[in-house]
Amino acid sequence: MMIKKGDFVLLYLDEKRKYLVRVDPAKELHTHKGIIRLNKIEGKKYGETVITHLNVSFKILKPLLVDFLENFTRTTQIIYPKDSALMIIMSGIGPGSRVVEAGTGTGALTAVLAYYVRPTGKVYSYDIKKQNIERAKRNLKKIGLEKWVVFKIGDVTQKIDEIEVDAVFLDLPTPWLAVKTAYYSLTNGGVFVSFSPTINQVEKTIEALREHRFVNCKAVELLLRTYKVKMGETRPETFMIGHTGYIVFARKP
Repeated sequence: MMIKKGDFVLLYLDEKRKYLVRVDPAKELHTHKGIIRLNKIEGKKYGETVITHLNVSFKILKPLLVDFLENFTRTTQIIYPKDSALMIIMSGIGPGSRVVEAGTGTGALTAVLAYYVRPTGKVYSYDIKKQNIERAKRNLKKIGLEKWVVFKIGDVTQKIDEIEVDAVFLDLPTPWLAVKTAYYSLTNGGVFVSFSPTINQVEKTIEALREHRFVNCKAVELLLRTYKVKMGETRPETFMIGHTGYIVFARKP
């Protein structure tokens, strides 16, 4: 596939030096390895290279969803891909699913949900702060996922407008207060998912889920350790992504 004006590309030198850019022939990318004129990318194919004015080669890669998430404008911590991936698979959602999300924030989880429910599904994303909604809209518009999201200013602990949805995802300080509204929003067999940084939040949430007749309640924590791989020197990396939060899952019978 030929790269054209307006396409996103990931210019890759190494793991620490990679740049997500939109192809605009009138612009340049300035790096410490030289200047890349973006008009040199137009007409190339993904997998080819582009040369800086200092004669350094960058590989042109097709961006993945995770590359876009790493470049989101943010003011709060986003849910890590290691957590959002499990949240997606355990919720059972896919193309055509209708999903409620609360705690839009910067829109990272919103984007992941939209990516998986397209082309016929819909995400209804709630936040109590207008500035969060506006920021998330901009982030999703940049990557072309906004058409699968309905953004709403509202407090889901008080009311969720949608009914018969397939899953409810919560990234809130008090998810247990939204258990009742989530129950009435979910279809039979629908899945409740919440993300919380502390175990106290988990305890309160699961107690509330049991009180409202949810079943299959469970809490999970994921730790991610990457490896430095080199012949004769392979070992775990010095730093790892440890505790980011706890994920609670439950089903409405």
